[in-house]
Amino acid sequence: MSNRKCPIEVLAVAWLYILVGTLGLVRHFPRALVFHWDDIWILLTELLAVIAGVFMLRGNNWARWLAIAWILFHVAISWPVVRQLVVHSVITILIVALLFRRDARQYFTSGQPSAGAD
Repeated sequence: MSNRKCPIEVLAVAWLYILVGTLGLVRHFPRALVFHWDDIWILLTELLAVIAGVFMLRGNNWARWLAIAWILFHVAISWPVVRQLVVHSVITILIVALLFRRDARQYFTSGQPSAGAD
């Protein structure tokens, strides 16, 4: 890992994902002790949020895309409920805006090898 400094917006989004994922895991875990497929998918989704947050802190570009896919998934499953759809859509716009600011883009790409590197 290089000495890159994580921008504040990446820190905020990453910790938000870690917090939301962890709280979701804690909230849904007792239900998973009685096996239901839906509960397993919920736990997996929450685990993906934690993974995205942790690896965004490490500067992994794929984690930024996982975070965006995660919130877009929530937009998709919100579809018939207008209030949820609006809330998730606004959150998506904010997250994308933060994760694609110039300093965030530099943070995620500065440690990546360039396409033409030997």
